Amino acid sequence: MNTQINSAHNSDQLTLVLGGTGKTGRRVADRLQRRGIPTRIASRSAEPSFDWDDSNTWDAALEGVKAAYLTYAPDLAIPGATDAIRRFVDKAVEQGVERLVLLSGRGEEEAQLCERIVQDSGIDWTVVRASWFNQNFSEGEFLGMVLDGAITLPAENVPEPFIDVNDIADVAVAALTEEGHAGEVYEVTGPRMLTFTEVAEEISRAAGRNIEFVQIPREAFADAIAESGAPEEIAWLLNYLFDTVLDGHNAYVCDGVKRALGREPADFSDYARRIAARGVWDVTASDDKEVAA
Repeated sequence: MNTQINSAHNSDQLTLVLGGTGKTGRRVADRLQRRGIPTRIASRSAEPSFDWDDSNTWDAALEGVKAAYLTYAPDLAIPGATDAIRRFVDKAVEQGVERLVLLSGRGEEEAQLCERIVQDSGIDWTVVRASWFNQNFSEGEFLGMVLDGAITLPAENVPEPFIDVNDIADVAVAALTEEGHAGEVYEVTGPRMLTFTEVAEEISRAAGRNIEFVQIPREAFADAIAESGAPEEIAWLLNYLFDTVLDGHNAYVCDGVKRALGREPADFSDYARRIAARGVWDVTASDDKEVAA
């Protein structure tokens, strides 16, 4: 039996979660901790501190680690991500890490380059290649739009199989802790495709108020992002995603969740009802809208 696979799910082995305060990372960390698995959450504010832009912080974060969940903020498509992933993977192997689970993105050439770096590492690896997150509408970039009643984006009538990040976390934890996932690329999507118009309709039904989708020109979106004062890399990423990724080439459903977990992924309507029930989209509720839902 493969000793590397065994070591990954021994309860006394330390697991590193990069981006441990992000959408998927904090859910992965929570699931690992609830299983009693020693977990190191890596972020700039953690102890030891971890910073993708400062390789001097990597050694301390990797000390004693046997399995690691890799996320790169804000996205693997960002210029420079490939070089950082290559250097980090080399460092991880050098430090004795035995298993890597990489969160990747669908339809992003740069992300696939990062996947190949992990696949060529010489240790156990799993790639979780995800579609757009449901939670972007409840704890992310588009929440403010939902609260304002209009999702204003430069998206055409192109469907996307949005996925619940809880499903991503479940797949990642399985890959980190169980046998049988090494060497797998799990392309994870929701069970059906939705356009942004249909997303707005789903949220409207769940929230009990009208949310519209308003398509705006890409130039107007880029100008609005620039005027908002968003960090340069976030502005670049959002423009990239609507220019390059949401063009129809990802308009199909995949079975990654079913292959990894033996069950179907959550539907967007289930997510919407859950979020609405927690008051996240209630404009009369508290200003503290972010929830780990």
